[in-house]
Amino acid sequence: MQLLVLAGGFGTRLKSVVSSVPKPLAPVKGRPFLNFQMENWISQGITDFTFLLHYEAKKIIDFITNWQQVDDKRGINIRFIVEDKPLGTGGSVANAVKKLKIQSKFFVSNADTWLDSGFSLLSESPSPSIAVTKVNDISRYGSVILDEHNYVKSFAEKVQEKVPGIINAGISCLDPKIFLSWNGKICSLETDFLPRLAKDGNLFSVRLDVNFIDIGIPEDYDRFCKLVEKDKIPL
Repeated sequence: MQLLVLAGGFGTRLKSVVSSVPKPLAPVKGRPFLNFQMENWISQGITDFTFLLHYEAKKIIDFITNWQQVDDKRGINIRFIVEDKPLGTGGSVANAVKKLKIQSKFFVSNADTWLDSGFSLLSESPSPSIAVTKVNDISRYGSVILDEHNYVKSFAEKVQEKVPGIINAGISCLDPKIFLSWNGKICSLETDFLPRLAKDGNLFSVRLDVNFIDIGIPEDYDRFCKLVEKDKIPL
């Protein structure tokens, strides 16, 4: 299956520490974060990538193109879709489904969210499905409410209290027919498409107990850097 990589965001919250490059290219021990992502995704069997881009798209395209040439990644198929204007996460995916004429289920991942593993479990699960994970503080993310069969019942809004809970881990396995009704407007995968599936009882969840790091804020970006320095990131 192919992986659609959401990599078009502005990275506003990380600009205080990473301002010269887009968020996926944030430097980690002399290498862009996306370098670690690509190696990790490939190690999980992903060989078909489409990057959904907008902000500083050329820098990401240049990096990926050079990375593929230098490392001679034969058998790895990479495409880029550059949006003239931001479409939101839902619009980006729907646009890609339309442009690529995707006919079968596919993966979606945030470029800035690290997970040690998860794609094989998602591919074996009912489609559509999302990866979920437990964190000690859900205030940044909101939470996911599950039923006894691991189907998503609903998504709860962010809360101010720092309490543990289950959250959307940022990767999913989706069916293209979900996006057939897209009207070309800006929309969100997280607030428009996924809640609708959950409401209909059609969204499965796969629990992942692995390293989950969203480098979108300086604290978690620093945490990822420290894990790499300590050789705690498996590559």
